[in-house]
Amino acid sequence: VQLQASGGGLVQPGGSLRLSCAASGFTLGGYAIGWFRQAPGKERERVSCISSHDGSTYYAESVKGRFTISRDNVKTVYLQMNSLKPEDTAVYSCAAERLALACKVYSDHEYHNWGHGTLVTVSS
Repeated sequence: VQLQASGGGLVQPGGSLRLSCAASGFTLGGYAIGWFRQAPGKERERVSCISSHDGSTYYAESVKGRFTISRDNVKTVYLQMNSLKPEDTAVYSCAAERLALACKVYSDHEYHNWGHGTLVTVSS
């Protein structure tokens, strides 16, 4: 299972970015996908996830209403990030796992398939 996150970059506050999590060598069908971020000097934080069996989603309170997760059910999961704030600056990573329940009940420790992250910098 190989994943690759992409789409990061430098954006001004209030701007938007769309991150992609692409699968290589397998399809994402049957896998829950989580997006996580880690800012310098801080612990990794769960940002969002999307379940495989019912498409249910989860958003951290800090991004609710600004970020949207979606999947094409085959190869790619997206994280649309709008109204970005400086505190959204972090390395964003995606992870995949076969989860029995809705993804919102699982922490990052339950994910065992991680991709390399992509840096998002929100600054003027």
